[in-house]
Amino acid sequence: MKFVVTAGPTREPIDPVRFLSNRSSGKMGYALAAAARAAGHKVELISGPVCLPPPRGVKLIPVITADEMFAAVHSSFPHADVLVMCAAVADYQAARMSRRKIKKKTEEFSLVLKPTRDILLSLPRRRDCFVVGFAAETNDLARHARAKLARKNCEMVIANDVSHAEIGMESDENAVTIFQREGRTRVLKRAPKKEIARELVKIILREVQKSFDKKMLRMNDSDT
Repeated sequence: MKFVVTAGPTREPIDPVRFLSNRSSGKMGYALAAAARAAGHKVELISGPVCLPPPRGVKLIPVITADEMFAAVHSSFPHADVLVMCAAVADYQAARMSRRKIKKKTEEFSLVLKPTRDILLSLPRRRDCFVVGFAAETNDLARHARAKLARKNCEMVIANDVSHAEIGMESDENAVTIFQREGRTRVLKRAPKKEIARELVKIILREVQKSFDKKMLRMNDSDT
């Protein structure tokens, strides 16, 4: 089985020396890629700029901007059995990048931003690929995660509360809630990200098997 995992932040340039980004360390995505590879699967890791070595046996596809992440995911998606969108892709980018360094001035400075393209929403619906989204939230976690699950092409959304400095972004630990269709939820309590990743891969693989079994059952029913 082939996993495609995205990880890390993106950097959206403002001028040649400045950029917009976020606090994502890439640790959760890298742990998921390592766990999938340890389970015996082929893994492509599409990663924004992080300070982590790629897991052994994993194909690394480095990107920097949201546009580069968009292109890489669309290139890998047609060949994926499982897509795990763990990257913290920037929601906005500069409407216009300055070709020269913007000099500091005494008056206020305004930066015009435009939304980046929504990668998950842009993907074509594929019944033979299990798509997992991530939702990093600071409030109303369940409401936002369920909305993402309903609106985007996901079979599962994994949400975590990033309002606490000791877990989530930049931390070695995490705690997540898994949201699935038909209102199913499951909580994975605080643990090292490597342990969370191993459990998530097990859960994803079980759900993939369930989907396959249902598909085979429908095919057998149609033949009778």
